[in-house]
Amino acid sequence: MEGLEATVVEYSDWRQDNDALRLDSEYQLKAHRAAIELVCTFGALQFKDDAPEIIHPHEIIREYVEEDGVWFLRAQNVRPMQIDPRNKVMISEADADKLLRNVVKREDVLVTRTGANRGQCAFFDRDERAIASSHTFIIRPKTIDPEFLTLFLNTAHGVAQIDKGVYGAAQPEVAPYYLGNIWVPKISPALMTRLKTAFSNSKAQAAKAEVGIGEAETVLLAALGLANWTPPEPLAYTARASDVYVSGRFDARFFAPRIQALLDLLAVDGRTIADVAAPRREKFRPDACASFDYIEISDIDGAGAAASTRLASEDAPSRATWHVRAGDIITSTVRPIRRLSAQITPEQEGFVCSSGFVVVMPRDIAPEVLLTYLRLPVICELLDLFASASMYPAITDADIFNLPLPHIADAVTDQVTQNVIAAKAAKARAARMLEAAKRAVEIAIENGEPAAMAYLDQVEGAI
Repeated sequence: MEGLEATVVEYSDWRQDNDALRLDSEYQLKAHRAAIELVCTFGALQFKDDAPEIIHPHEIIREYVEEDGVWFLRAQNVRPMQIDPRNKVMISEADADKLLRNVVKREDVLVTRTGANRGQCAFFDRDERAIASSHTFIIRPKTIDPEFLTLFLNTAHGVAQIDKGVYGAAQPEVAPYYLGNIWVPKISPALMTRLKTAFSNSKAQAAKAEVGIGEAETVLLAALGLANWTPPEPLAYTARASDVYVSGRFDARFFAPRIQALLDLLAVDGRTIADVAAPRREKFRPDACASFDYIEISDIDGAGAAASTRLASEDAPSRATWHVRAGDIITSTVRPIRRLSAQITPEQEGFVCSSGFVVVMPRDIAPEVLLTYLRLPVICELLDLFASASMYPAITDADIFNLPLPHIADAVTDQVTQNVIAAKAAKARAARMLEAAKRAVEIAIENGEPAAMAYLDQVEGAI
């Protein structure tokens, strides 16, 4: 029969590394067996022989706090090779103190256990205190380098082995015992040094990107007169009944003197975002294409960039609403305090974004300046004042376009733009360095270490 795959397995082979005595065909797929054979041919150590700690964190009742808490690291924060801090949530110090088994340490390797992104692996290189979700495994190897382990588990040969350990139909997940059965290649000290250097250089470029974004914000804050701004914060204040009536607001924070002082400062020119930009309302029609690239709110990172997912049109989420074009700024209307705005790149021309975004077309303002402005903490705080509802706070398009926006001098525009462009370039280099290191591991397994070294020589010069 066409398309039928059959695998004949000896009893001894079936029994090996099969503590759960699995009889399902998925456990013996040719692709999985081929990956193991190739790694073992290169020279490998079975992970359990390294005597690693493989920790399955406890499940907890999730009660998040707004501030002064401990990072609750969810599966969505574990992305290929790196921790993604987007959509960070916090739990209380008291709850964290009860979860010693869930504590994530620096240089831990994290693997997602369940869900569509199961098997994704990242290296935790932060000093920040974090508590892992039960949907994520914590791995602490003894002698195997954790950075190298992270790279390998993200290669095709590592992914295939993790997939072999997946079980369950309704909610597929990686079996915790199986991680110890994974075969990890043994590489030379010379190649290890090159790979760790790539990791280190990638981290340096990522840090450079953060510095660039920070410098852009600093320059813009200074231009707005907010660099060392000390707003009035009296213990008590009053508001006129007429102002309350006109605004339709009854919450005290809306009339706080610091907010009124901020609005007065920003409205000095009587200009709003609507004067320099316009909304783009180009509706997406799923029936007009076979597939599309989708940007949702969770795809926005801390540097003002957006990732995306390729989807078949029949799988289009109901919130897939707006086409975006190069140079557009998309900003989330949901929980504006989280600073979720991004600039659309030329490579993202025609992508589709969620209805949870406002798509803004800059006209008489540099896109990088508008992006930086919308991501300033004071501006996000201002937008948050207009958020309706408490469970799912959201703002409207009008709230964004009615924001006051003072005139920005050309010199400031140039400096902010240069900083943002340089930051994005550094971030892109960081990603390419990690991807090159991962590919080098694959080449070493497939074609030998000399070929991997030659590849690194080639790509490092290009990066």
